[in-house]
Amino acid sequence: MLLYIHGFNSSPQSEKGQLTADYVRQHFPSVNFIAPQLPSEPAVAMALLEHLTQEAQSRGEPLAFAGSSLGGYFGSFLAEKYGGLAVLINPAVRPYELFADFIGAQQNPYTGETYQVLAEHLSQLQAVDTQVIRHPDRFFVLLQSGDEVLDYRQAVSKYHCCKMRLEAGGDHSFIGYASHLSGICEFLELTQHD
Repeated sequence: MLLYIHGFNSSPQSEKGQLTADYVRQHFPSVNFIAPQLPSEPAVAMALLEHLTQEAQSRGEPLAFAGSSLGGYFGSFLAEKYGGLAVLINPAVRPYELFADFIGAQQNPYTGETYQVLAEHLSQLQAVDTQVIRHPDRFFVLLQSGDEVLDYRQAVSKYHCCKMRLEAGGDHSFIGYASHLSGICEFLELTQHD
């Protein structure tokens, strides 16, 4: 299974989500690619992600995660807890510190959903924090220093012991993402089956 985890206020319909889905379908059609639209409440989103991961485990599928921004934060928790391999793209490191700025009404630009960010969502995010990476060999972290949303230096510090690619410039969307898909799939050890 390859579980693609989108970021805050995003969707599998984002450019990275679509590029990943298309690449995997074209090059690894036998891989069970899952890209759910996450519920806006962090605890409910994580429950869904854990359920999907546990289901794949029960089927004996190798676990692979690709997470962008807040999805990278969730992906860290999943790979640390369940094993498997994870690629994190401009991952959030302490999103509970940033969420305070978003409390109140939000609208997802992809789905049109209107929802509330609540104070309790901060503690829900803290509950799945992986403050220390205990299995650095499970992670490949892609960062661009021009990320205008997250301070890339937080991720450099947290994931310093992991495989990492830091590019100068760029932005939060990770410019040039498509050119990294072959390396991402190679790291995730995706294989082709007849």
